[in-house]
Order: sequence, then structure tokens, then C-alpha cells
Amino acid sequence: MNRPLVVIFATIGLDAAGIGLIFPVLPRLLEDVTHSQNIAPTIGIMTALYAVMQFIFAPVLGALSDNLGRRPVLLVSLCGAVINYIVMAFAPQLWMLLLGRAIAGLTAANVSVATAYITDISPDDKRARRFGLFNAVFGIGFIIGPILGGLLGDYWLRLPFIAAAVLNACNLLLALFILPESRIPARQKVDLAAFNPLRPLRWIFSMKGLLPITVVFFVMSATGEAYGICWALWGFDAFHWNGLWIGLSLGAFGICQTLVQALLPGPATKLLGERGAVLLGIACACAALVAMAFANHGWIVFAIMPVFALGSIGTPALQALATRQVDEARQGQFQGVLASAVSLASIVAPLAFSSFYFVVQNDWPGAIWLSVVAIYAIAVPLVFLGTRTAGSRTSMA
Repeated sequence: MNRPLVVIFATIGLDAAGIGLIFPVLPRLLEDVTHSQNIAPTIGIMTALYAVMQFIFAPVLGALSDNLGRRPVLLVSLCGAVINYIVMAFAPQLWMLLLGRAIAGLTAANVSVATAYITDISPDDKRARRFGLFNAVFGIGFIIGPILGGLLGDYWLRLPFIAAAVLNACNLLLALFILPESRIPARQKVDLAAFNPLRPLRWIFSMKGLLPITVVFFVMSATGEAYGICWALWGFDAFHWNGLWIGLSLGAFGICQTLVQALLPGPATKLLGERGAVLLGIACACAALVAMAFANHGWIVFAIMPVFALGSIGTPALQALATRQVDEARQGQFQGVLASAVSLASIVAPLAFSSFYFVVQNDWPGAIWLSVVAIYAIAVPLVFLGTRTAGSRTSMA
């Protein structure tokens, strides 16, 4: 494996570990800074602020990476991450934490630029394997990060954020001194219209039949936001978990999900078909969420973790179904639509879930998972409608 590829994999692994480090202790940091026990809405605001900045500036950074090169954009992104974690490690006031998250969202281009970098340096016959390694490295980092973050957070609340800053500083040094540029910069006049984050959404209504499958992506992405917002809060409120146990639960889920993604989507799709695999994933997720809602002992969460991880079994099938909604000439436009839908879900869902958790936190914190089940229910008829549209197009072709 060539050196640039090793460096970019190391960059992604360290980035994922840095992200995972802060999940188990962020609620306690906000309690310490705000001097309040009801910090669910604040977590929602912080997450939505990050998503808004990413939604607005991701097209800008993507266009700049095409025009100026991958390396400078990656360096700027890593600088933003380091600044964010340093601010979070030492900020005494809430507005400083919000400023740090805004900077991180503005410069959040690590994964997209790394993906483009791998595409630049990989021949067609090696891309699939390298992207598989890319996903595996990210998954490993995200398994290790929460466990380490929980352990460090129990020792000192601010320590995981310092560790995340150190990891991203290592990333920055790797990219600065070892990583070469992967392409010759175009250095052409940049089309300012490409910077409009709402531009792809207009295509939903200009392409016949796209709305159902786009809404499915929106709904599925929205449900995923509930875990990042509420998992640590729920673990503490329901089971009095400390940072280590929250980290262990997230790590266990990461291990189960990685195994599921690596081993089961292909056989499931072959046995059930793509639509069946998607519906099986939704059913498994809903069964696990109902069990979590009524769980009164922490061990139950670990026991149902394999079923919970099976909820991701239909994700590759859903992606495959989506690609057949349009012809090859419009794939780029359609992927832009889906990316915009996912970004919008990352803005709206954190605010909604954090507000609902604030309402149920004292009486029944597990009720948050039943709200996720209700949202999953919206996706089921849309999956049938979207795949029916795909089937009619296939037959017409």
C-alpha cells in the first residue's frame, strides 16, 4: 500500500476516534458549563448548529478542493477540528462552546475530501477495495473513541476533548509534512451558483417520482440523529451509567454494526430482495428500540445490541434502490439531492429529538426511543411507493 493511502487512512481513523471520544462526556461538560441538569435542548442546538454550518459550507469546500486541490482544504478542515476541541476543552461559557462547534461545522470536510483523495489516487479496479478499507478504518476509530472517551472522562471531564485535539493535531501534522497533493488543481473560475446548498433540492420536483425515496433517506437519516443526541443522556438517566459504561455501550454497538455491515447485507439482499432487506432492517431497529424503551436494567441494552445492529442491514440495499431511480446521466444530480436531504435531517432532527427528550426526561426517558419507532413507521409505505416506482421504470426500460 502506498504512503499517501496509509496517511489518508490514518487521518480518517484518528478523526473518527476524535469524534467518538466526546460522545460519552458531552452531556456532563454542558452540565458543568451551564450549571443546569436540563441540557438536552442545548445538545440539540449544538448538533444542529454544526449541521447548519456544514450544510452551508460543504459545497464551498467541495468546489474549492476541485479548484485549489485536496490538500489545502484538508489542512483547513483539520485546523478547524483542532480549534474546536481546544475550545471545548477549556471554554468556561456556553457561547464559546457554540463558537467552537460552528467553526468545526464550517470546516467539516475531512471525510468528503478524503473520499475524493482516494478516488484521485486509485485506479478503477482498486477503488471498491480501498473504500471498503476506508469504511473499516473509520468504524474501528469510532469503536475505540467512545470507550477511550468514557474512560478518560471519568478521570477528568475535560480530558477527552484534549485527547481529541491531540489526535486531530497529529492528523494535521501527517497531512502537512507527509501527504502530497493528489491532483493538479484546476484553478479555474469558480461557479458561485455551485455554492448554493439549496440548489440540489430543486431537482426533487424536476425529476419524476423522486420524492418518495428522497423522503425515505431523510427519515432514515433523521432517526440516526436520535442516538447521538440522546444515548448518553438516556444511559445516565435510565441506568446511572458513568462515562465508561456509556462508552462501552457505544463501542459494543459499533462492533456489532461493523460485523453486520461486513457480513450480512449481501446474503440478506439475495434472500429477501432489496426492498425486503430494507424492511427487515427497519423491523429489527424498531424491535430493539421498543425493548430499549421499556428496559429497566442496563444489561438488557447489551443483550439486544445484535438485534439493534441488524437495523443497518438494509442500508446498502436502500442505496442500491436509490441509484436506480434515475439514469446514469443524472446520478450526480440525484446524489446531490440525497446529500441535501441527509444534511437537512441533521439540522431538523437534533432540535426535535432534544426537545422531546426534555419533555420526557424526568418521567420516562425511554419514551424517546418510541418516538424514533413512530418516525420509522413513516418510512415503510414510502419504501413500497419508491420501489414500485423503480419497478415501473425498470419495466419501461
